[in-house]
Amino acid sequence: MMNSEFVLELISVFHTGPVEPGSCVQKLVGNVPTGVILKDVSLEVHGGELMAVLGSKGSGKRALLEVISRRAQGPTRGQILLNHVPMSLRLFQDSCGYVTHKTQLLEGLTAKQTLEYAARLSLSSKIGSTMRANRVRQVLADLALSQVANRSVDLLTPSEYRRLVIGVQLIKDPLVLLLDEPAWGLDPLNTYFVISILSNHAKKYNRIILVTMEKPRYLPDEQLQCTPTPTRHTQHLNLRTYASETEPRPHSSYLHALYRSDIRSGAWFLASDVVILCLSTVDRRSRERFIDSNNQIAALVEKFKLEGGPYRKYSGPPPDMDHSEHKVPLSAYGRPSVISAMAAIFGRAFTMMSPCSYMGIQQLFFRLLMLPAFFFLLWNFYWEIEDYQRSFQSRGGLIFNCVAGTAYLATAATSKTFAQHRTRYYHEAREGLYRGPLFITTYNLFSLPVSYINVMAASAIAFFGLGLGDTAVQGPDWMGWLIFGSVLWAVWAFVEQQTVALMMVVKSSYSAAAASIALTTFYLLVASATLRSLVGLPDWLYYLSHVIVYRYVAAVLHEQTFLDKLPNLPVNATAVCPDNNAEYGCRYRNGTYYLLERYHFPQNGLDLGRQDLDLWSNFGLSFAFFGGMLTLNLILYLVPLPAFIKSKFRD
Repeated sequence: MMNSEFVLELISVFHTGPVEPGSCVQKLVGNVPTGVILKDVSLEVHGGELMAVLGSKGSGKRALLEVISRRAQGPTRGQILLNHVPMSLRLFQDSCGYVTHKTQLLEGLTAKQTLEYAARLSLSSKIGSTMRANRVRQVLADLALSQVANRSVDLLTPSEYRRLVIGVQLIKDPLVLLLDEPAWGLDPLNTYFVISILSNHAKKYNRIILVTMEKPRYLPDEQLQCTPTPTRHTQHLNLRTYASETEPRPHSSYLHALYRSDIRSGAWFLASDVVILCLSTVDRRSRERFIDSNNQIAALVEKFKLEGGPYRKYSGPPPDMDHSEHKVPLSAYGRPSVISAMAAIFGRAFTMMSPCSYMGIQQLFFRLLMLPAFFFLLWNFYWEIEDYQRSFQSRGGLIFNCVAGTAYLATAATSKTFAQHRTRYYHEAREGLYRGPLFITTYNLFSLPVSYINVMAASAIAFFGLGLGDTAVQGPDWMGWLIFGSVLWAVWAFVEQQTVALMMVVKSSYSAAAASIALTTFYLLVASATLRSLVGLPDWLYYLSHVIVYRYVAAVLHEQTFLDKLPNLPVNATAVCPDNNAEYGCRYRNGTYYLLERYHFPQNGLDLGRQDLDLWSNFGLSFAFFGGMLTLNLILYLVPLPAFIKSKFRD
């Protein structure tokens, strides 16, 4: 018995939207060809009812859900009411749920952890931890996932994965749940299982569920024939699309009008309370067929308007107020606080680093082990480095390798570990759980301390292992190590923010990493002062280097390593260096003369007024570049992006 306590109504809804993909330029300028997608749509769904919308690809099924959820791009007319209240985006986000066609979950979590963090992000802070835990257990049981609660997401079967995606939305107990192709890619048995679970949920909790799907090929056409005589549940729906079809289909397969009725026997789902809807599609194989099918649709619509009036409103028995287990949905308690949302995002990122799963081990390697492993290789390569003339070039190469290795590995680590968080953010932000600045701030609160530990541990291998500290200091040169490691961390943090910014608009992690590596390579060629000295650069390149972080990072490391440092002579040397020449096997009198070939000093004649070396100024500017890139990301995540950019991370 259905309960009319909750009702979703669409009354004469029209929607115009894009009917062709459009080029990148057309999307940027908003000039994508549009057409009427939904025309005069009216339907009514009640609590306890599951409605299945069937139709071929391009018939407007997803557009219908986008319009109901207030996510559709383009003008929409008509009324969409939930319990006789106009549906707004905020109302939908607070009281409803939407399971998209493709949803990516975080693979480093178990099924139970996924639902626990979904509960912390979607349920109000007023709901206690005990009630949240009970809700997680209940959803796991309702979706038949209790046996795999502690299994990693990446080890779930397609059916279990799809049910878990549904559970992420069910966790907040939505009044209305929209699902776009929930059984896509599943075999008939698992399809029946998923639909039966949804039908039972609708009846058990008195909720409204609306699903879309293409007609199963294994289902005979006669089992989907719409009832020609209206029943008390009859509703009219006419959806049209102007999207091109790759393969023409027989005209007889198009359904020109839509009726809904209870399917008691012979239906695909074998469930008594599932309602099946069939969407109509015009025949576009020729102009004559288009006009003919369009006229037939219009005629059937007008006929139903004249004869189907008595059946438009639900006239079932009085509602059973004790039918549902949740009289007040959990979503009615509101949203969690900003602090609670930040704690959930932070905790989720930290949990993903757990070494209990393959994905967790992978996260640990990229975040904490990859850079120290690289510096260990550098230590093995440079371990025989000595403090004399021939070591200058080797030490310069070591500095370059430290800077370049840190930058390149930061790109690799970020592109590998940030992609999942980025894609999940696009899904959750669309649900109204949090906004971009909160996400990027919380992610950095987690990522930056981890990366600082990573870089400082790696830099210790090179700094202490290769004797780069000040020999005049008694004991370990801790201050020198702090400067050396911190300035390398400024490189890591800058490149991380650069890659994050690129991944905001580039879906492929590999493409974003390639773009970041190309930028880094150009920066290093211009401003590292090792591959090319700043003294030998043309003026325009020299001034361009002022806006590159590697100029200041390399200057700090070179000054720390070489300025006023006196190298020892080889064991077989017979004289000290009398001058800065190679007469006695000496090219540089000391480290300062080595720097003169690479950096401008005020005393350098024509270079008067140019000062490239100032340890603390360059140290501060290195962090200023990181701060600037971090601020840029905050702005980028605050400014709304074009819909076509965000959509590629959600579909």
